[in-house]
Amino acid sequence: MSLTDVKNPVMPTPSRPRGEGWARAAFALTAVGWGANQFAPLVLLYRERMGVSASAAEAIFGLYAAGLVPGLLVAGPLSDRIGRRPVVVFAVALSMVSGVVLMLGSHGLAWLSAGRVLMGIASGAAFSAGSAWVKELSLTEAESKTGSRVAAGAGARRASIAMTAGFGLGPLIAGLSAQWGPAAFETPYVPQLVLAAIALWLLSQTPETVTRRQSDVLGGGLLRLRGFSDRRFVGVILPMAPWVFGAATIAMVYVPGLAAGHVKGIALAFAGTAAATTALAGVLIQPYARKVSAAADGKDTARPRLLVLGLTLVTVGSLAEAGVAALDRLGAWQAVLTLAVAVVMGFGYGVLMVFGLGEVQRLAPAEDLAGMTAVFQAFTYLGFAAPYLLSSLKGVASPSALLLGITALGAVTAGVTLRNARATAQDS
Repeated sequence: MSLTDVKNPVMPTPSRPRGEGWARAAFALTAVGWGANQFAPLVLLYRERMGVSASAAEAIFGLYAAGLVPGLLVAGPLSDRIGRRPVVVFAVALSMVSGVVLMLGSHGLAWLSAGRVLMGIASGAAFSAGSAWVKELSLTEAESKTGSRVAAGAGARRASIAMTAGFGLGPLIAGLSAQWGPAAFETPYVPQLVLAAIALWLLSQTPETVTRRQSDVLGGGLLRLRGFSDRRFVGVILPMAPWVFGAATIAMVYVPGLAAGHVKGIALAFAGTAAATTALAGVLIQPYARKVSAAADGKDTARPRLLVLGLTLVTVGSLAEAGVAALDRLGAWQAVLTLAVAVVMGFGYGVLMVFGLGEVQRLAPAEDLAGMTAVFQAFTYLGFAAPYLLSSLKGVASPSALLLGITALGAVTAGVTLRNARATAQDS
């Protein structure tokens, strides 16, 4: 899940080339990304073997965002003051604590809830500070002085790939481990603990890129929300932002849960595959989305092609998921169709992520870029509540009807944001 295609206003300060260190920082992002998404297939585990309701299990899944949002808003600016390494080391260590707490999840929902909140905080800290660190470490000494856009772009791609590797592999391995490994409540979390331990060792050898400011370490600015005076940011970017992970989590958690009853022998492996498929699709579409964005070169502000494409994919995907939910009589074929539609929803989330980050980079003044990016990312993670909201409404309407409602909401969002884009085109 790409969170990194943005410039960073804080310039690196070490006096030697640092290109060899980016892979170590990137490995830490992989380890944390793995932990962030490994819970997705385990929602079914707790439902099947602990009797947890679908809405409760999906609410716990969504608690991740409750920790991630403050982690994003605080950790990035904090790393600008005290340095990247201490923040990322804290994040990786906290992800290990989260894994241990989640291992105790079979003893009660409180353990699962606490573990997911801790994982959210760890992820927010790692994704904000760690992605900046990877980009800075990707610059040579000469490039850091000139601010080479090519090198910065390479760093952003590296950070994105590193996180996505964790996002995709984490749920796949966790689902397979829970399905066929011993100690289903504990074993799925072990690989991430091993990866995080290796990451901590590698981070000890990774050069710092920011000079610590001795004064104002905890001063003003850490929680200042940026961008709310920009009409386009408020009227176009923020309304579409929840669809980024709303689309992803519906495809990763909610719809697989509907089809899991038809693949009982491999339900957990199926859930892990659905999550990995969504994440991989989101990454594979991003190079194409960047080409579309580069071709537009800021000229299609009145009717942004990526916004139209992203919301169209999400709306069509939601409509297809409504159809899949209604085809319960198809048996195992319902699960196959679930995976196919996950590709469409993954494409939608990937396109919208590229559009949102690109617009923020285009609109934000240099001094507000980090803050506006954090606000955008925080709004994207509101989408993690989507599976819980859909499950909690099961007594009101059928899953297919609820997904039709999601389809209608997507169409409304497209209409509102496109109208606002036209209205603000001259301003931007």
